[in-house]
Amino acid sequence: MVAASLRTLGDVSFAEAASGLEAVERLAMAETAMMVLDLNMPDMHGLEVLRFVRRHPLYHALPVIVLTTRDDPGSERAATEAGATLYLTKPFAPAALAAHARSVLTMATR
Repeated sequence: MVAASLRTLGDVSFAEAASGLEAVERLAMAETAMMVLDLNMPDMHGLEVLRFVRRHPLYHALPVIVLTTRDDPGSERAATEAGATLYLTKPFAPAALAAHARSVLTMATR
């Protein structure tokens, strides 16, 4: 659903990861313009992935949209403090996700 929502952005390629560890591995395998990250993942919690991204010199400025079922102030605060660019909750409207992603990518290229 996330990839389908983001296809409306045009000529964009996607890589999906089934776990936090796989997400980190995929970062090393291809140039990445933005990450959409869930907090609930096997192997490595989404916050751990986000902290890794923010500490790594190659990825520290990578825009990261957290998209999760965790709709509580504590989770949002933790993600924001860890460096999330944007925090969204599921369920989500595909058009809204695409609009947010477009905005985040535009800001990142400025």
